[in-house]
Amino acid sequence: MHRIYRRASLLGGGSKFVIVLAANQGGGVMEWKGAREWAIERDSVKNKKKYAKEWGYDLEIVDMSTKKRYAHEWRESWEKVDTMRNCMRKYPKAEWFWWLDLNTFIMEPSYSLQSHVFNSITTNTYRDINLYNPLNITHPFTNKQLDPISRSIDGDGDPKSIDLIVPQDCGGFNLGSFFLKRSPWTDRLLDIWWDPVAYEQKHMEWEHKEQDALEHLYANQPWIRSHTAFIPQRKINSFPTGACGDNGEDPRFHYKEADRDFVVNMAGCEWGRDCWGEMYNFRELSNKLNRSRWESFKDAVSARFKGAESEQEKSEVKKPGEDKKGS
Repeated sequence: MHRIYRRASLLGGGSKFVIVLAANQGGGVMEWKGAREWAIERDSVKNKKKYAKEWGYDLEIVDMSTKKRYAHEWRESWEKVDTMRNCMRKYPKAEWFWWLDLNTFIMEPSYSLQSHVFNSITTNTYRDINLYNPLNITHPFTNKQLDPISRSIDGDGDPKSIDLIVPQDCGGFNLGSFFLKRSPWTDRLLDIWWDPVAYEQKHMEWEHKEQDALEHLYANQPWIRSHTAFIPQRKINSFPTGACGDNGEDPRFHYKEADRDFVVNMAGCEWGRDCWGEMYNFRELSNKLNRSRWESFKDAVSARFKGAESEQEKSEVKKPGEDKKGS
């Protein structure tokens, strides 16, 4: 009943959302997996399953080991575009698709996507990239041959025309956590994004693969901008300290416990950081922050009993020489 309620369009509306999580649950094809890699995947998948069940969302776990790695259209690290397109075919009634990298953790499962983002999409997003523009993209276009919407700083201003929601980190677009809406515009975007000609010409230059490709499209194609919105990074994609440079915490990017950030993304942890250590610490923190009053009360009682037992054990330990004095 809970899931039916959450999914009903007139009640929870969960059926409109699909969470897409890329994983290599089978192992062996993409890379060899050790105990830590399995633990990271296990925790990440469990986290998304629990969240999706709570809010009535669909969860698509994409096992990358089943991909045809050596097929003509296989592109190493370009799976997001093709995967999103396939998910839209598989879930024809869903409206929004939320991609999450495996090294992400939903810290606040009590936040629904509706209340956290979509019920106030106008205030939660911005369309003028000049508000934060690490790529120094000239915006808007000024060519007089373009239509007024293409030359507008915020498109048509209608939230219904937003089809792509993406955060930006210290270096530009970040696709570790982003949203795509089903629409004719999105169909066109995915086709162009996956264009084999552009891939053949540019894939050696684009270090960040489909992320760089999307930045290139946004910078050069007016029709892309009119349906793209940005969202503050910490709204859906907070970083741990250590990601995005070595200059300490930056309030624009890094997770803050006091603010109860929604999602943390351990981006780049495989390059000199401890992925499993970060995942474990954030998992434990989330469990601590989201314990119910009853659970917190039981913890306090348990801690008090353990403290009392410890004191009793200490008092029962005989002092050195005590036996000799008594004999």
